Amino acid sequence: MHLVIVESPAKARTIEKYLGKDYTVLATYGHVRDLLAKSGSVEPEHDFAMVWTETPGSQKPVKAIEAAMKKADKLYVATDPDREGEAIAWHICQILQDKKLLKPEQINRIVFHEVTKPAILEAMKNTRALNQELIDAYLARRALDYLVGFTLSPVLWRKLPGSKSAGRVQSVALRLITERDAEIETFVTEEYWSIFVECLTDKKEAFQAKLTHVDNEKLEKFSIPTEERAQELVRRLEKQNLTVYNAEKKEVKRYPRPPFTTSTLQQEAARKLHFSAKNTMRVAQRLYEGVNIGGETVGLITYMRTDSVSMAQSAIEQCRGYIKNKYKPAYLPPKAQVYKTKVKNAQEAHEAIRPTDFTRHPNDLKTYLDKDQFQLYELVWKRAVASQMSHAVKEQIAVELETLAKDFLLKATGSHLLFDGFLTLYEEGTDTTQDDAEVKLPPLEVNEKIKNEGVQAKQHFTQPPPRYTEASLVKKLEELGIGRPSTYASIISVLQAREYVKLVKRLFMAEERGRLVSAFLKEYFLTYVGYDFTAQMEEKLDEVSNGALQWRKVLGEFWEAFDNAVKGTKDLKISDVLDFLDKVLEAHFFPAKPGEEINRKCPKCEGGALHLKIGKYGAFIGCDKYPDCTYIRKVNEAEAEDKPRDAFEPRDLGTGPAGHPFLLKKGPYGFYIEEVNAAVKGKPKRMALPRELTPDEVTLEQASFLMALPKSIGVYPGADKDMLIGIGRYGPYIKYDGQYYSIKKDGIFDITLDKAKEIIDQKKK
Repeated sequence: MHLVIVESPAKARTIEKYLGKDYTVLATYGHVRDLLAKSGSVEPEHDFAMVWTETPGSQKPVKAIEAAMKKADKLYVATDPDREGEAIAWHICQILQDKKLLKPEQINRIVFHEVTKPAILEAMKNTRALNQELIDAYLARRALDYLVGFTLSPVLWRKLPGSKSAGRVQSVALRLITERDAEIETFVTEEYWSIFVECLTDKKEAFQAKLTHVDNEKLEKFSIPTEERAQELVRRLEKQNLTVYNAEKKEVKRYPRPPFTTSTLQQEAARKLHFSAKNTMRVAQRLYEGVNIGGETVGLITYMRTDSVSMAQSAIEQCRGYIKNKYKPAYLPPKAQVYKTKVKNAQEAHEAIRPTDFTRHPNDLKTYLDKDQFQLYELVWKRAVASQMSHAVKEQIAVELETLAKDFLLKATGSHLLFDGFLTLYEEGTDTTQDDAEVKLPPLEVNEKIKNEGVQAKQHFTQPPPRYTEASLVKKLEELGIGRPSTYASIISVLQAREYVKLVKRLFMAEERGRLVSAFLKEYFLTYVGYDFTAQMEEKLDEVSNGALQWRKVLGEFWEAFDNAVKGTKDLKISDVLDFLDKVLEAHFFPAKPGEEINRKCPKCEGGALHLKIGKYGAFIGCDKYPDCTYIRKVNEAEAEDKPRDAFEPRDLGTGPAGHPFLLKKGPYGFYIEEVNAAVKGKPKRMALPRELTPDEVTLEQASFLMALPKSIGVYPGADKDMLIGIGRYGPYIKYDGQYYSIKKDGIFDITLDKAKEIIDQKKK
């Protein structure tokens, strides 16, 4: 008998069907070991030795693997094809070798990038040894994150009471958000004007032209700063007719974007589907591992953690074949489109994220997928198909006009689509609102006379930089080389879980706790929240994975300097930290209008001044005349505190299937969803928010799903009794035949008919 190890039970069931009766396929259910969550689990003084312990819930799967290995003659480790997958493979092999159940020659590492029968059978023919470089890179990254977290967090707790933990990469992402908030708060709006002329040709064709030059001088953005100056130019331009001075036409090609990488998938799903990065990866994992299509579990997309933008030649050929059959010849370019990865040190560059079979049109699968799965699969399918389609062609027209006295020059631009190409199927979203509507100009000839039908001045104001969305934050992290695409979802989730940032209308805003922590780290640990330093460390970790650097050397160089920086804060007093934060965040705590001085005067006693204070529950603003004056307020409130610290404003999630609004509320036991139905007397229907879902990422679809609980997930195979899923006092559960089965490993949104049966069967055993 041969034993095959994967991470997911869903993947295990599928692969076992492909391999047949001579193979037993078991799942690890994710990581089986991790560093012991206490100080001293990484020992710099002992060459960075690590103390490992079993992860919660891993005992049962590990015991099952050990029992199966006693009967097996070969071990095939088929964990995911990336650094984390290699780490899990190494951990399980270490456990089996420690128990004397496994010899090195029995280990066969196999990798595949799609859960399809041909891919699995091909992988079984091409086994290899464990990749030590990838394992070393994992060890270096895990030790580094541990050392930063378990060394820096206690400093925060001691010097800035009320703070939570600090992380190596999360702290840098937090800095991005807090600095953007500070930019917005200190932004000074500037006024400027632009001038437009309504034009009319002899054939009564109208268009608009913008003033670009006055008296042979080009107008810059702020050249017309006031209404007075704008109206002066309007008066000069009025009743002056124009002549076409120059007219140019050119064709512009617009090429399709490459298939998705992890990062671009997260960005586009955030823009178009309003998915969080965490939800995107959760849904993509399901599509990769396989969905039940007509009684057969089928992997629908390739592996979703990748930096590569290339597709296999066989996939390109199938994709081009699909385009040839479904579209006119002009939509298929003569040669395949070739894309190259631009990400520096792209790690584990496999294929891009693409459908495993291009003939599986999203609409053909709609009845087999839930809403999130369908939307994400459609996004992946359209992007991949469009990547091999012909470019679009636009005609751009630019016309310059001048007054008869040649004292004013104006410009009119227009464009229209000549050939839509790939745009007939897919167009990439943007992070900002853009007016990309076609503007058609009438045919104009040089020296043609144009009538002036009126002049208007438009007022504008400069806008502060936009807050980060999930899409733009992921894009910025990737541009800076901070973290890796596979870690972006966890980075964002951790920042929200620590209450350092929050999402408001899909925009990130720094919480007060986050501002204080970020300012503290920038002052006392600037190097370690520096963008360049963090990016350089990522490059070193990538070099470890390439075998170019030794992982212990990388850790040694980091630890010596970092340890000295931490020791340098030993004598730092809390009062010193407060004085610094009180000064550096003064403009935030005590906002003033442009031109006005900051006012710290206490509104209660009028003789005292307000300053940043630290109490049992964190930071607040208080009067320096305490205890004579007891005035306090939250750091983010302009008026005295008059409501509980944990006040939460109910959020409208939208209208449910029955036509009643769903509200997200916070009670003494946490967040819950409430249905507003005037016809119901007494207590309204409510449902607690499961732990897997943060308040900021709840969608209407998820709320509708939760409010429909408990509900049947299907009939237990071979029986005539329903399996119900629901959420109770102790969390998500499955109810079958009068018995309750706790859902621990999987979230309530991930439970399928197969998973429910598996949980029940395991409990019965």
